[in-house]
Amino acid sequence: MATAAAAAFSPLRRRLPLHHRGRRLLAVAAALSPEHPAPTPTTSPPPPPPRKGYFPKRNEVLELTCEGLAFKGKGVCRVDGSTFVLLCDGALPGERLLARVRRIRRGAFAEAAKLRTLEPHLDAVDAPCPLAADCGGCKTQSLAYAAQIRHKHLQVRELLVNFGKFDPRKMESSEPDAILKPIVPCDEIFRYRNKMEFSFGTKRWMQREWKEEKDDEVVKEEKAEGDGYSLGLHAPGFFDKVLHVEKCLLQSEPADKVLAIVQETWLDPALGLTPYDVHKHVGFLKHLMIRTGRNIDTGAPEVMVNFVTSCYKPELLEPLVNKITKIPEVVSIMNNVNTSVGNTSVGEEEYTLYGKPTITEMLRGLTFQISANSFFQTNTKQADVLYKLIGESAGLKGDGSEIILDLFCGTGTIGLTLARRAKHVYGYEVVPEAIADAKKNAKLNGISNATFVQGDLNKINETFGKEFPKPDIIISDPNRPGMHMKLIKWLLEVKAPRIVYVSCNPATCARDLDYLCHGVEDKDLKGCYELKTVIPVDMFPHTPHIECICVLELC
Repeated sequence: MATAAAAAFSPLRRRLPLHHRGRRLLAVAAALSPEHPAPTPTTSPPPPPPRKGYFPKRNEVLELTCEGLAFKGKGVCRVDGSTFVLLCDGALPGERLLARVRRIRRGAFAEAAKLRTLEPHLDAVDAPCPLAADCGGCKTQSLAYAAQIRHKHLQVRELLVNFGKFDPRKMESSEPDAILKPIVPCDEIFRYRNKMEFSFGTKRWMQREWKEEKDDEVVKEEKAEGDGYSLGLHAPGFFDKVLHVEKCLLQSEPADKVLAIVQETWLDPALGLTPYDVHKHVGFLKHLMIRTGRNIDTGAPEVMVNFVTSCYKPELLEPLVNKITKIPEVVSIMNNVNTSVGNTSVGEEEYTLYGKPTITEMLRGLTFQISANSFFQTNTKQADVLYKLIGESAGLKGDGSEIILDLFCGTGTIGLTLARRAKHVYGYEVVPEAIADAKKNAKLNGISNATFVQGDLNKINETFGKEFPKPDIIISDPNRPGMHMKLIKWLLEVKAPRIVYVSCNPATCARDLDYLCHGVEDKDLKGCYELKTVIPVDMFPHTPHIECICVLELC
């Protein structure tokens, strides 16, 4: 089986995606054109007539009004009276701000850097994390959660209309037969992540700010608290600067306890611990990863701590291990050794310093073992909601007669949750470690009707599909670039009765849905599917990320 499957993937070099970043960013910006203006308060005076010929200059300082959110959470902004779009990180809908033009993108739009707020945005709330404005991990904390999901829903709608070319009249969630369903919110908007990765740094970088100097020059300034070492998250846009983090409201409370103990211990000069310097390639500590699972018998939290170091010196970590193990939830302490100069947290060697090498978690009634480097959905509770919706969308008969093809299967979580109602599940994934985990998870749960194969779905050839029966249902859960044209073509040829497309990027999702439903004219491909439903799911509150479950049925 493995040999036949491997032959279905050609060695051709992967082709670049069919879009570029600018198109994704403009998808929502296009929706906020004069034909689709953003709502404004009724008390505001009418804006002056649009200056359609207006074109900003690089480094120009402007007063902007933010009208909405685009891809990656960037604010869609305009100068009053102008139709020209500027995308500004940190700007939120309804906010008036001062910004400097940083880049002009082929004359279509510009990117701007926020200098300061002139008037606060609509739905403003106080961000509970003092680092929210600087960290970049929770860039919409100061926007009320109801407003966050409203804007995410709007982004999906406009992408489906502008990129997917679907009828906007069928995108109204208030209609019972509408394609676009209401967004599914997240019940827990803090403490929802089961995994956080922190980095050690040689400089305690506190914040990035922009300030006006004489002659209207704007100078980028880094504020540092002395030359102290740091442990925290990378500053947005920097691989070598780390924002010192004492606690994180996204991770579990036991994980916060671990972080606090490490912070108060590792800086002791007597321990001889040094952070890795990414420029000089010296130092010991690279990353601190904290994962939270559940004890299957008691439901109590299980915490794994993973130190990523440049070499194996367990005696240096012993003082940290002795203190961390006093936290009752900690059941595993691992040491991944990564001798490369890169910034990855995956080690070439792995050692167990305390306890067991894995923790466990439950998802849709199945048990999963999670190692230090395993892929697993980082919001367990919302993943349970997501997988329930996927199961309902798959529309299995339940008589065990159907073949499921699980594309981009990862560690097999989706396919395994459906396997007991199917005849057989075939999963494909490019990452060999994920395939190994999928096979382990199948065995752990006593599932024998699931086959997992390693292969690159961007490099399939004419033999792909010959090693398994024609699928009744295809689950496709690609990463952010979406599906390659080779796979789109194969899907249009195989004509499975139903496709459930699970997307973490609504821009590439809308593009792929357009291809499957409307075809690709320049490739002489005819679409043969009808888009039945799209369900947006908020997996990560306070971030711009949106998950979508899309159901397509053969015409």
